[in-house]
Amino acid sequence: MWIPTEHEKYGVVIASFRGTVPYGLSLEIGDTVQILEKCDGWYRGFALKNPNIKGIFPSSYVHLKHAGVKNKGQFEMVIPTEDSVITEMTSTLRDWGTMWKQLYVRNEGDLFHRLWHIMNEVLDLRRQVLVGHLTHDRMKDVKRHITARLDWGNEQLGLDLVPRKEYAMVDPEDISITELYRLMEHRHRKKDAPAQASSHHLFVQLKSLMCSNLGEELEVVFSLFDSRENRPISERFFLRLNRNGLPKAPDKPERHCSLFVDLSSGELRRDIYITVHIIRIGRMGAGEKKNACSVQYRRPFGCAVLSIADLLTGETKDDLILKVYMCNTESEWHQIHENIIKKLNARYNLTGSNAGLAVSLQLLHGDLEQIRREYPSVFSHGVSITRKLGFSNIIMPGEMRNDLYITVERGEFEKGGKSVARNVEVAMFILDSGGRTLKDFISFGSGEPLAGEYHSFVLYHNNSPRWAELLKLPIPVDTFRGAHIRFEFRHCSTKEKGEKKLFGFSFIPLMQEDGRTLPDGTHELIVHKCEENTNLQDPTRYLKLPFSKGLLLGTSSLATKTTKESFWITSFLCSTKLTQNGDMLDLLKWRTHPDKIPGCLSKLKEIDGSEIVKFLQDTLDTLFGILDENSQKYGSKVFDSLVHIINLLQDSKFHHFKPVMDTYIESHFAGALAYRDLIKVLKWYVDRITEAERQEHIQEVLKAQEYIFKYIVQSRRLFSLATGGQHEEEFRCCIRELLLSVRFFLSQESKGAGPLSQSQAVFLSSFPAVYSELLKLFDVREVANLVQDTLGSLPTLLHVDETLQAVKLQCIGQTVESQLYTNPDSRCILLPVVLHHLHMHLRQQKDLVACARILSNVFCLSKKNSSEKSVLEEIDVIVASLLDILLRTILEITSRPQASGAATRLHFQDVTGEFVACLLSLLRQMTDRHYQQLLDSFSTKEELRDFLLQIFTVFRTLIRPEMFPKDWTVMRLVANNVIITTVLYLSDALRKNFLNENFDYKIWDSYFFLAVIFINQLCLQLEMFTPSKKKKVLEKYGDMRVTMGCEIFSMWQNLGEHKLHFIPALIGPFLEVTLIPQPDLRNVMIPIFHDMMDWEQRRSGNFKQVEAKLIDKLDSLMSEGKGDETYRELFNSIIPLFGPYPSLLKKIERETWRESGVSLIATVTRLMERLLDYRDCMRVGEVDGKKIGCTVSLLNFYKTELNKEEMYIRYIHKLYDLHLKAQNFTEAAYTLLLYDELLEWSDRPLREFLSYPTQTEWQRKEHLHLAIIQNFDRGKCWENGIVLCRKIAEQYESYYDYRNLSKMRMMEASLYDKIMDQQRLEPEFFRVGFYGKKFPFFLRNKEFVCRGHDYERLEAFQQRMLTEFPHAIAMQHANQPDETIFQAEAQYLQIYAVTPIPESQEVLQRDGVPDNIKSFYKVNHIWKFRYDRPFHKGPKDKENEFKSLWVERTSLFLVQSLPGISRWFEVDKREVVEMTPLENAIEVLENKNQQLKTLISQCQTRQMQNINPLTMCLNGVIDAAVNGGVSRYQEAFFVKEYILSHPEDGEKIARLRELMLEQAQILDFGLAVHEKFVPQDMRPLHKKLVDQFFMMKSSLGIQELSACLQASPVHFPNGSPRVCRNSAPASMSPDGSRVIPRRSPLSYPAINRYSSSSLSSQASAEVSNITGQSESSDEVFNMQPSPSTSSLSSTHSASPNVTSSAPSSARASPLLSDKHKHSRENACLSPRERPCSAIYPTPVEPSQRLLFNHIGDGAMPRSDPNLSAPEKASPARHTAPVSPSPAGRSPLKGPGQAFTPSPVEYHSSGLLSNSPVLSGSCSSGISSLSRCSASEISGFENPVNEPSAPAPGSGSGYGAPEEPARRDSKTPPPYSVYERTVRRPVPLPHSLSIPVTPEPPALPPKPLAARPGALENGTRRTEPGPRPRPLPRKVSQL
Repeated sequence: MWIPTEHEKYGVVIASFRGTVPYGLSLEIGDTVQILEKCDGWYRGFALKNPNIKGIFPSSYVHLKHAGVKNKGQFEMVIPTEDSVITEMTSTLRDWGTMWKQLYVRNEGDLFHRLWHIMNEVLDLRRQVLVGHLTHDRMKDVKRHITARLDWGNEQLGLDLVPRKEYAMVDPEDISITELYRLMEHRHRKKDAPAQASSHHLFVQLKSLMCSNLGEELEVVFSLFDSRENRPISERFFLRLNRNGLPKAPDKPERHCSLFVDLSSGELRRDIYITVHIIRIGRMGAGEKKNACSVQYRRPFGCAVLSIADLLTGETKDDLILKVYMCNTESEWHQIHENIIKKLNARYNLTGSNAGLAVSLQLLHGDLEQIRREYPSVFSHGVSITRKLGFSNIIMPGEMRNDLYITVERGEFEKGGKSVARNVEVAMFILDSGGRTLKDFISFGSGEPLAGEYHSFVLYHNNSPRWAELLKLPIPVDTFRGAHIRFEFRHCSTKEKGEKKLFGFSFIPLMQEDGRTLPDGTHELIVHKCEENTNLQDPTRYLKLPFSKGLLLGTSSLATKTTKESFWITSFLCSTKLTQNGDMLDLLKWRTHPDKIPGCLSKLKEIDGSEIVKFLQDTLDTLFGILDENSQKYGSKVFDSLVHIINLLQDSKFHHFKPVMDTYIESHFAGALAYRDLIKVLKWYVDRITEAERQEHIQEVLKAQEYIFKYIVQSRRLFSLATGGQHEEEFRCCIRELLLSVRFFLSQESKGAGPLSQSQAVFLSSFPAVYSELLKLFDVREVANLVQDTLGSLPTLLHVDETLQAVKLQCIGQTVESQLYTNPDSRCILLPVVLHHLHMHLRQQKDLVACARILSNVFCLSKKNSSEKSVLEEIDVIVASLLDILLRTILEITSRPQASGAATRLHFQDVTGEFVACLLSLLRQMTDRHYQQLLDSFSTKEELRDFLLQIFTVFRTLIRPEMFPKDWTVMRLVANNVIITTVLYLSDALRKNFLNENFDYKIWDSYFFLAVIFINQLCLQLEMFTPSKKKKVLEKYGDMRVTMGCEIFSMWQNLGEHKLHFIPALIGPFLEVTLIPQPDLRNVMIPIFHDMMDWEQRRSGNFKQVEAKLIDKLDSLMSEGKGDETYRELFNSIIPLFGPYPSLLKKIERETWRESGVSLIATVTRLMERLLDYRDCMRVGEVDGKKIGCTVSLLNFYKTELNKEEMYIRYIHKLYDLHLKAQNFTEAAYTLLLYDELLEWSDRPLREFLSYPTQTEWQRKEHLHLAIIQNFDRGKCWENGIVLCRKIAEQYESYYDYRNLSKMRMMEASLYDKIMDQQRLEPEFFRVGFYGKKFPFFLRNKEFVCRGHDYERLEAFQQRMLTEFPHAIAMQHANQPDETIFQAEAQYLQIYAVTPIPESQEVLQRDGVPDNIKSFYKVNHIWKFRYDRPFHKGPKDKENEFKSLWVERTSLFLVQSLPGISRWFEVDKREVVEMTPLENAIEVLENKNQQLKTLISQCQTRQMQNINPLTMCLNGVIDAAVNGGVSRYQEAFFVKEYILSHPEDGEKIARLRELMLEQAQILDFGLAVHEKFVPQDMRPLHKKLVDQFFMMKSSLGIQELSACLQASPVHFPNGSPRVCRNSAPASMSPDGSRVIPRRSPLSYPAINRYSSSSLSSQASAEVSNITGQSESSDEVFNMQPSPSTSSLSSTHSASPNVTSSAPSSARASPLLSDKHKHSRENACLSPRERPCSAIYPTPVEPSQRLLFNHIGDGAMPRSDPNLSAPEKASPARHTAPVSPSPAGRSPLKGPGQAFTPSPVEYHSSGLLSNSPVLSGSCSSGISSLSRCSASEISGFENPVNEPSAPAPGSGSGYGAPEEPARRDSKTPPPYSVYERTVRRPVPLPHSLSIPVTPEPPALPPKPLAARPGALENGTRRTEPGPRPRPLPRKVSQL
């Protein structure tokens, strides 16, 4: 039985549980679970990460933890009772874990590893806390480390700042908002600007002295030296080195490393140096022999110096090598460090041994305790502490020091009868009063044990030695009295004995007879002469002698002979117990000399402060003792002395002695009667303030009032204790009178900063400190009244001194922070006066920082939800007094322009944040009653209106993102919670007071605007939060967006007819709200749009305004990233919405205006589809086809469906920018042409728009024309540029602007030159089908034709498409997909190449037009594309397959022509026709005949540089004919059976016969031309061709052609082809002359009929469509799609031996075996040449490709029985015009996923009829040419010179009859440069054989000079006409 658990409520999963049992709950290790019930070893509950799923799990899998339960029952909440830091750590580490993995994914390796280390460290610290064995201090330290690391990680990961109190997270609900703000601000400041440490420490470690020849022990002395003041500032660090230069005691680290402590920030400057002096211990001379002297001397060795500024970078200086210098003369040793610092190079040089000192230095920051914590390694092994000289900057009470510093300066000695100067050594001893030498009281420096004697170093032969050695003598106080120091002077001999001879001594007592110690300063001591054997053991014998020359002056002339020699020392006492000041001693001994009391009290002010604080208690006892002795006589002087001492403690140096005085007052002060005198004197001073001229002393008194009151209060308490409370009323009266005097002097007003105002300021600054003292004697309310009266007496005039104003606020602030204010009884008394002064300052906008701080403290004391009556009354007072002024202040400071300085910005933010926190605190603590009272307090509606407008404006300000730092989410959520609560209260007032007749648009608009920006805040978008953060927010605040959305809906419903005021203004804001992905919010807000449409329909009969605004705003919002697919579906779906409302669509369908409403919904839905696609595409970095296609789709939508001209123009320019970025210059020009066509050549002014300035329409159109021409030029579309040049030239000419006209004509001429001189690559075209529901809407289940890039072949295009759509699946066939593919949840791509069909054939069919010109018309302005698929219908004749070979031809018609504004356009319609075998044969022969004529013509006019193409073409046709060739056509179609069964084909059969005869004629003439030009080495081949031609004629039954042919040269209608001067004749590549071995029937590349004979299309087809180089004919035929290979396509030049090299079976037999049959699928997959270039790749050698560049024909037949099998399998290829140096393009195939290539396709004959370069045919054997009339195809007239009529039944693939019908259904592109007209029939050219005298030929047409016409009334204009001026447009100024 399941039992609810009592104590087992919370646990952690310790082993993963899969939940395989019924009702099992799947759990992962580490999950936390809440337990609801238990039963026999099982628990039932849920994981906290997913509380909606409940289940059972084993109890053994869970570790239980202590937890508390809130709201027991169904909705109980479990809260772990563990430490809050542990809870925070756990949740934070979980969040980090997810983000940490993402760092790895994003390749942020550095942060990834750093965070990993921090997480491990936090886990380790967590274990320590959980174990619970830490001491309190250690626990605190560990928590500090944990929170520091958590904060660091949160900051690095961009998470929220966590407010903390004592390392624990605080709940914002438990503290006031002002306190929360302070905590956040404190942590933010700590994060931004780490506090600068006030004290610094230098760590020094000596590693070694590196020197080549040491051999002696060394002493190294470190110290810090101030070069500015020229004195040492620290004690010395002393250490000894052995003979190897290493520390002598390596096992004692404190002996070779030290910490120089207590350096102030001011001492971290460039002129502070580390000085190192090195002394060697050994012989006198460094080079002396070892046995010269056995005595050891201290001798100078060297010095090193380093500036401390080199350490300020904060880096550890490990193994720093300091150069060691030596002075040139030993006499300057005492100042060698100064010389090195000053760089006086002449006085020192490097030591002879070139020594270097290896040291490690590090600068540490913070107090010493902090250093011990942060750098435990420094202290763990031991380190010596080196202090500063004297006291530190701050003297701490209780610090015990008694250090005497002695510097052995210099001496002046006589020679002593010697010829040379002495080698003087000084020895120092300390002796007590009994003459005993004191041991261990001499310190050479830290790091060295104390010694009993000191020996100086020896300077060689120097009678005036200078040592400057500093020693410290830490002598105890009790030993000080009677002790003296003795200095003994010895001469050190350098002789063998090396003895030291005593020749004199000096001494100095440490304390004088009057009890004063040795004064600081330099002392010149007398050197008393003595002998070596003099007995100095008895000090009494010499202590009576004078010791200092200062004492001899003016006393006696005794011992004058001893004054010739002197010795100087400097002493400095640092003692907390002894004094050198006589005045101090006199004061302390006042009872012995009562007469000196007035003088001593007067001199007290002159005594140094350090002397006073040393004897603070004794001094105070003295003062109060004198006061008790005679208060009348000394009262005033004692008071002044007391004031002096009190103020002395205000100094920062002695600030820490205040506790000493406090302790004295509490424990040692005994002046029970002193209060009377102190009150009397203090009142006397206060009364004199207004009269005194000089008030400095009075201000000193007022400054000391805190401690004066402390003494007064303590004295009164002592008196009360002694007397039982006598004279209490008298004392109270005295205090009241004193404060009355104070109030009087405070109430005095003085203009400016006079002495009186200064005194008032001094009093106010220290007055709050008195409160706590008064509370010791008076009741709280009594003190509060006294303080209120005092503060209330302050002058309120605003012209008083600003300093006084600041101090007054400071006083009020201290009052609020005082203990007095925390008491509710006193607070209600003080609050009004505090608010009064705050109100005045805020009204004048003065001292805002202080005001904010005071207000913060006021609210900190009033906790939230406090129901105490006093707190509610306080809120009443604050609301009445400050709410209005607070709102105005926030508005004022937020509307000021912010200064640029960082410090100013921070200050601004601080002030604003404080005031905002105060306002939020106030609003949060206001209850219903407060709001009601507030609203009732407004007497008029105008006042209420102003208030509401003001508070709404402030709320909008608070919502700004910049109001708080980015990571202050906690603060933002609290603020939003307060705002929404307040808005809910105020909305009632809005409804009650400003509806119906009192309606106020401004206030309602402000309300809605606030609500919208509230919902749109970034910090409320819960979808962006982590799951744990989202859960916390929802638990604490709920989704505030939904709450505000419901309020908007409610308020909107209340508006009634006033809704019309907000239509369409609120459409945009409300739309923005609905785009938030929150279902409840959307359900609430979307019905408002129905309401808007309804009311707009009522008002104006339509809702065009709603529609316009909706569409405009939707575009801008969705481009910002808002909205999603769900929203689009919601707008158009049938799911129920909020409350009683059905879906928006259903609701609209019930209205009378449902048609327009449904239309609007559909339009908006379609727009959203496109906008979502556009946004998704734009997220990709690089420009691709998706981006461009999507932009085109959106642009057309705005133009055609919405007629939004401004948006249309915007997207034109977005598309233009995309094209430029992708270097699609032609498309960019067409795009810009769209905007150009909207403009006229007029002077209408246009406003500034996008990047265009304000200008006239003419100027903008001119600018656009020039930009378009430039882009056409860059895209090599020069013909289009010429048209625009002419148009703009006409404008220049009409304005007589000949200068620009000249430039334009020159530009036009340059474009003509480029057409003739520059090579253009003709692109490939590809048909792409996008199938499946996963494609964007603008592509889904549609097919497009795409214009490929330069050099882009099928494989490369396929690969590019797969890259753009990485999830797409390539379809492996070309069949139309079925419905399952259309509806699949996937992406399918179907790609194959297609052939362009030019619309105009006139230029292409005209003879003599250079290929440079024709190439443009082949691939530009193409609407129609096609591909062919061969198939057999009916039974297949194995003997002659041509009988049943049909062709399925599919034509694709685009919505716009290519090229255009995009590289791809959608297919508008497709047409499928079937060509009969006879029609196929006719087309094949027509194409081959046309090719032959073209080559013969080129050869005649010498357009060919070599004759190879003609040779190969003749060889292919004749050889094929000999081996069967056209005879197969005869067998198929000329037989009786066929003629009888197909009587309707009579004319076609006649046409086929004519073509065969015509071919024979052409071949006859071609051989004649060939004979004329053939080179000598090709003569055998020519002879073979002649022989084979004779055999061919025989097979055709033609015995002699001379009867019908005249032996004359070929003539064209104009006599000879027109040849352009600048056309580049086709040249053969260097490899072109190579003979290509014929390996197999398919070993040659197919002749490809391209839509564009560019190098790119040629190369693409080469890889896509070339058949394989297989030796096996079986392989070959298996790969080719059809046995019907091109009859006349084998145009390879070949010598006879090459020709005969093919297998005879292949050459002779036209039949194919069954195994070479081709499936329908293979046929479908064939490209232009052959079925499947991508699936069955057949590479070709580069040499072959280069040769094929010069051969072929674009009009190759599909099947011709004249071809032998090898020629059938190796059709020729058409290529682009090749310049003398062919384009350097790699012939190799690019890698790519296999795609279905296009079905075989071909060009119309007109496309390539007279091309000077050959075109190709495809190996499938199916003609790619559309069926044309005979007049279009035939290049010959009839033998009788009559034009032949079109053959009936010959297909007109793109003839005139069907053209108008297609055009009628086509909307011409608005961007096209050209006017498309109905093409006229092309007249037949004259026969090759019968010359005629023709008419002069017409010039080739200009490059399509007119623009295409627009559709008018559904028909297409056929004649170009003047463009009518457009009607006025909606967007008139664009």
